[in-house]
Amino acid sequence: MLTNLIIVAGHSVYVGKNLNDVFDDTNWFLYPFQKGEPKLYIEHIRAGCDLANKDESSLLIFTGGQSRKEAWFRSESQTYFAVADRLGFQDEELKQRTTTEEFSRDSFENLLFPICRFREYLFRYPSHITLVTFAFKEKRFHHHREAIRLPKETVTFVGANNPDDIRTAELGEAKAIELMENDPYCCHGELLTKRDLRNAWKRQNGYSISCPELKELLEYNGRELFKGKLPWD
Repeated sequence: MLTNLIIVAGHSVYVGKNLNDVFDDTNWFLYPFQKGEPKLYIEHIRAGCDLANKDESSLLIFTGGQSRKEAWFRSESQTYFAVADRLGFQDEELKQRTTTEEFSRDSFENLLFPICRFREYLFRYPSHITLVTFAFKEKRFHHHREAIRLPKETVTFVGANNPDDIRTAELGEAKAIELMENDPYCCHGELLTKRDLRNAWKRQNGYSISCPELKELLEYNGRELFKGKLPWD
């Protein structure tokens, strides 16, 4: 039985005509600060697959929506799944334990929405969650975990690597965390603007229907800690 969730958070979309050179920057849609990062994303993908291979009770979910209008309707999560398949990170057994989450637009949703997808896919919530992303993002994901009141012992953070320009990344991260401290659900001001910009095609998820136990949380936009009932209380 699949009881554990392994999440690999997406950061970009592959736009190449084929998957012959997934390490080539020109085959990804990248912002200037992401130059040289595809090799790091591929390490995230490999790390998630390695963890899932070691845990036969896990469901692996690549998360990330159609975040770049320039990439048309390709999503981050589909990109990651395709790269994992192309590079042979998954055998047939693991492919049966892998799916995508197509709607997340930021790091808060990178944590919450795969939990919803797990519930949607398996009709239950995970016992343990492992999240793979950049190491410098660990503090923000602890903020997200606290916002949705997940017990600390049920979440493992795996920092697979960091960008080469870690100083710039850390400065941007400090600013983001400062905003999140007054907006833990990322639904006001600058954080909401970023979220909206990453949904150019105006897609809407159906998690309030498929995960009725989380409906109140999914629709909550307050600045205070959500106090409603949660499945993991």
